[in-house]
Amino acid sequence: MPEQFLHGVEVVEIDNGLRPIQTVKSSIIGFVGTAPDADAAIFPENQPVLVTGPRMAENLGATGTLRDAYLAAYAQGVSVAIVVRVPKSEDAAETKANVLGDATAYSGVYALLAAASVTGQTPRILAAPGWTSGDPGDGVNPVVSALLTVAAKLRAVVIKDGPNTTEADAITDAGLYGDGRLYIVDPAVRAFDTTAQAAITKPASAYVAGLLSKRDQERGFWWSPSNQEVRGITGTARPIGFAMSEAETESNRLNEAKVATIVRRNGFRLWGNRSASSDALWAFLSVRRTADMIYESVEEAHLWAMDRPMSAQLLLDIRDSVQAYLDTLVTRGAILGGTVWLDPELNTEATLKAGQLFLDFDIEPPAPLERLTFRAHRNGSYYEELVAQVVSA
Repeated sequence: MPEQFLHGVEVVEIDNGLRPIQTVKSSIIGFVGTAPDADAAIFPENQPVLVTGPRMAENLGATGTLRDAYLAAYAQGVSVAIVVRVPKSEDAAETKANVLGDATAYSGVYALLAAASVTGQTPRILAAPGWTSGDPGDGVNPVVSALLTVAAKLRAVVIKDGPNTTEADAITDAGLYGDGRLYIVDPAVRAFDTTAQAAITKPASAYVAGLLSKRDQERGFWWSPSNQEVRGITGTARPIGFAMSEAETESNRLNEAKVATIVRRNGFRLWGNRSASSDALWAFLSVRRTADMIYESVEEAHLWAMDRPMSAQLLLDIRDSVQAYLDTLVTRGAILGGTVWLDPELNTEATLKAGQLFLDFDIEPPAPLERLTFRAHRNGSYYEELVAQVVSA
């Protein structure tokens, strides 16, 4: 209270109490690619631009990779995406280098790091269709490596195209990676192209990015993208064997190798839950994303608490705000449980005097149901019931 004389009445506002935590938006896609015929005023090179609908996307022009990528996502029911246009060269290697970009110049893939500042939105689903595939014999794709670097900073995931050649190549390619933020899909898809007036082969990653974004909007970030119908395609670049109860099929072998695929069952469906993670704790893409979105939401929600003087009320407000948020996530089915606590061993006189507070919390994201086993039994006593029914008739 200010030490100032007052002969009268005043109201002092006390702003203690819980602050509701809102979940950050997880559905924004970030595409990087080429669009040589784009309107440069609307889509300047190496600048993230928020596309809000197909009419705006038309300004990308008919050539390059970005327009097709956006329309593939739009076919899944997604209207908003961030795109970064890079220069297209006559030399494919030079264009790939432009897509990769320069971290110091915030160009290419690294321009996505500036998306929040420029557009107000943070991309959480990253892809560069047409630039993340390749021969596994060439080793790790540098564009994929750069996307994963950016994804770690943004708490995003990367959708990568497989080599689109053979099952063996797809499995070999997946073995080059071990990152839980990477989701690999193989083969490519076939889709009707209005310019060619025929079905042509296109990267699957843009379609999958759209599916993931749509699932976030309709269900939530804790849902797996698997088992959704892929819209806007006429088939896959090579046929994929699939049977629900048969392990010896290409789809199952790909999934076992951490490669998602597209199968034909009541339409063409994305099939595969697993990221490329080498850590079994983060094997499922949805589990990684659930943890990411919770961490980001908790951090973003506590700007209000920074630089306030330490007090018991402040500590309680922070703790109880996080607990209320976790309780809400449990109710929604996003996590199985969550608890917040203050550890006295960490919060010592020395740490508190240094302006540091430690709060622990635990969560457990739900794993997707990947294997369902029905155990069937023979029961001969039903014959006795049959005879009894006849006798009593």
